[in-house]
Amino acid sequence: MKIAIACDHGGLNLKQEVKNYLTKNGYEFVDFGTNSTDSCDYPDFALPAAEAVASGDCQKGIIICSTGIGVSIVANKVPGVRCAHCHDAYCAEFTRLHNDSNVLAMGEKVVGVGYALQIVEKFLTTEFEGGRHQRRVDKITAIEQKYCK
Repeated sequence: MKIAIACDHGGLNLKQEVKNYLTKNGYEFVDFGTNSTDSCDYPDFALPAAEAVASGDCQKGIIICSTGIGVSIVANKVPGVRCAHCHDAYCAEFTRLHNDSNVLAMGEKVVGVGYALQIVEKFLTTEFEGGRHQRRVDKITAIEQKYCK
């Protein structure tokens, strides 16, 4: 599985920890930046990561800023992306089970490294349940198609 990963200056430290986790656990990833603590604009990094997931170049994405809010808003503007902003492993698990989310957003200033890595693990290892949840995901896709012309 190939993972798109990106952050702004507020998520750089956590992104480095997530990259270490991905490497240690045998995941391939593409880093869309930033690689500096200089102030920058999160859409410049979250957008190409989300586009890589939407195009199928990457199977999942992880995007990080100070809170996770800004990057999640950006990612959810990309058709085909279902980005979940998660602060705990329970939400990470259930967004995969029920929503088939393909991008995870987190906030470096909101969740500690140890717990963030547990969130990442749940997100990457939990499969979509399908069944009645597929009907709901299909409705989300229909909304997206209606408004993203």
